[in-house]
Amino acid sequence: MRRLLDRFGFFVIMAGHCVKLYNDKRQQKLRQSLISSNPNYAALPGKMFVASARGAVLSAALRLFFCVVFLLANIGFLRAQPAIDDVENIRIPADLSQVEFYLITVDVGNHVWDNFGHTALRIVDDSTDTDLMFNWGMFDTSAGYVRFAANFALGNMDYQLGVSPPEWELGRYRQEGRTVWQDRLRLSDAQKRSLYQRLAWNIRPENIEYAYDYFFDNCTTRVRDYLDEALNGTLAAGSTALTLRTFRDEVLSHYASVPLLRFSLDILLNERVDQRMTQWQQMFLPLQLREQLRRQGLLADSQTLMQFAPPARGINPYWLAGLLMLPVLLLLAGVRRASIASFSSQPGFTLLMPGLSYRLLGLIGLGIALLSGVYGLMLSLGWWLSGHQDIHGNMNLLLFWPTDLLGLGIALHWLLKGKAYSVSVTRKRLVVAYLMLHVLAALVYLVMGATGLGEQRVGSLMLYVVPLLVLYSLLMLIAGVRPVRSLSFN
Repeated sequence: MRRLLDRFGFFVIMAGHCVKLYNDKRQQKLRQSLISSNPNYAALPGKMFVASARGAVLSAALRLFFCVVFLLANIGFLRAQPAIDDVENIRIPADLSQVEFYLITVDVGNHVWDNFGHTALRIVDDSTDTDLMFNWGMFDTSAGYVRFAANFALGNMDYQLGVSPPEWELGRYRQEGRTVWQDRLRLSDAQKRSLYQRLAWNIRPENIEYAYDYFFDNCTTRVRDYLDEALNGTLAAGSTALTLRTFRDEVLSHYASVPLLRFSLDILLNERVDQRMTQWQQMFLPLQLREQLRRQGLLADSQTLMQFAPPARGINPYWLAGLLMLPVLLLLAGVRRASIASFSSQPGFTLLMPGLSYRLLGLIGLGIALLSGVYGLMLSLGWWLSGHQDIHGNMNLLLFWPTDLLGLGIALHWLLKGKAYSVSVTRKRLVVAYLMLHVLAALVYLVMGATGLGEQRVGSLMLYVVPLLVLYSLLMLIAGVRPVRSLSFN
């Protein structure tokens, strides 16, 4: 539903802008018509005012409607939980004082899918000697991991609720080496009843699956929303303050142990993740949910069920990009004029110690062409095919182009032959035009990033990656490709 509202809201705001433009043009034409047909135009404001007012009202109405759509799509605590239509058929324990609910918080792990951590609910009923763990982080891979990964990339992520004995879950976390905390939830009998009914509703076969969303509907937000329902909205009401953190901050922080993935996510995520979060939104993270519940006095009897060292932080990937600029600068410093070796050659430039220099340039070129082309392909296909709104319309498409994959052939030539890539004069012009467009797009990117026009946080890319791409493009432009005349004998 949220994705539908997001898409609809986009079209509404665009419609509002179109109406405003139409209204402005209509006013201009009407003004010119009145001036040409009425010498006393200044004394005839009525018709102009009516036309302007109609357009302004229509534009304002559309913009107001978009604001409503935006609020519905982004304020999680305004969305009520689905009604339980047959609540009288749910069997509630006779003595709820014998039932305790525990928040289970699991620290981050070493795998790609567990770097945010995990949240579950544990229910202990002493009257029936029942002890169960409710876990909203289950997914079905029976169709194969390739199919699951493809669906995940397209935004078709159906997760589900699983219920199991605590020993099964805790044993898995122990095997993965992840710290686990347990906190008793301080709930009244009425609140326990509400939460118990919601869990009983959720465990029904028709309600087990849900459309997973990284930030707005995951294993932690399910627990948050159900607790807020049991607490009659007091959790949401006490979590409206704006934090200093953005979604991007949390993503990059939690994936610090996986440098390549951290770097990739920083490129692939658009400006939607750069908004500052409220405390409510920040509770998509397990540790933040636990902290907010503790702050509101809803936790007691805290225990550390098991403890392990968290994953070590990896090297900052942007430092590697910065280091890669050094050999590119050295190669640029070694540029010299090339001699004409044959009648077919044309004046140009080459590198000092070409056998070594071009092979080094080939290694650098392979990495840049591969990464830039793959990222460009992912951004383009993601915008076109994926349901992940957080990768649509990404500003980084100015830097990373799918067509950069064609540069792999040139880089391989440098690496294997140790000399400049020879092309016809016409193809040389095409290469020059392509590289100049790349440099121009990078300059536009810098302007948008520096002025905030792009509304996407790209500071690290501007500092480390853009200079590298520009220097590489200039080096390729000057000495990477050499034109050769086509000779014909008649």
